[in-house]
Amino acid sequence: MNREFEIRSEREVDGTPEQVFEAVTTGTAGWLWPIACEPRLGGSVDIAEGAKVTAWEPGRRFANRVEQGDWFNALDHVIEPRPGGRSHLRYVHSGAFPEEDWQNLYDGCLHHTEMYQATLATYVKHFAGKPAEYVSVDAPASTAGDAGAFDRLLRELGLSDAVLGDRVSVEVPGVGTIEGEIDFRTPHFLGIRAEDAIYRFIGRNAWGDPVAVAAHHFGEVDTARAAKAWEAWLAYA
Repeated sequence: MNREFEIRSEREVDGTPEQVFEAVTTGTAGWLWPIACEPRLGGSVDIAEGAKVTAWEPGRRFANRVEQGDWFNALDHVIEPRPGGRSHLRYVHSGAFPEEDWQNLYDGCLHHTEMYQATLATYVKHFAGKPAEYVSVDAPASTAGDAGAFDRLLRELGLSDAVLGDRVSVEVPGVGTIEGEIDFRTPHFLGIRAEDAIYRFIGRNAWGDPVAVAAHHFGEVDTARAAKAWEAWLAYA
């Protein structure tokens, strides 16, 4: 049996409605992960088999939905203009999770939504319209059941005490030096905005999944090499 849920997020974004619409439709590699969709009402969306665009109003609204039996997943973005070239984004994620693990899945989705929506705002403000290369790597599976795994990762980075707004310089063996600003920080996530990239360190161990690293690059990068370097470092860390 599945049980329904709904998660809402609203925020002001430093970007025009057109820039926000681009971000949630064709620019997802810059803040979420690459998702292709046909730019029309009824078009396909490659988030799940059978997903379709249910609203396509450039600069105003984008929504999609997929249904399979008593399970469904629906995402709705409503964009309103604000003075000074800014926008207000209202995001609603509704769907259904298995009853037996509902609370854990809901909690994880809620916290991930906060992180991804903040990353979207960072992308629109600093990198809007720039092509992105996405890299995502999980730590070893053993970190999924390890309550201290994310804290150890932060210690390896030297960022255990980092707070929002800190300027940091981190040397990651095999990856290189990451210099930037802490632009997102919660007990389960840490984000760095660099000059040409957004980095996210993700404590998914809180919900029974491996710790992970995601990077959105806005310049030339060998994604295969970067993924291997992160994988090697995560295995060590």
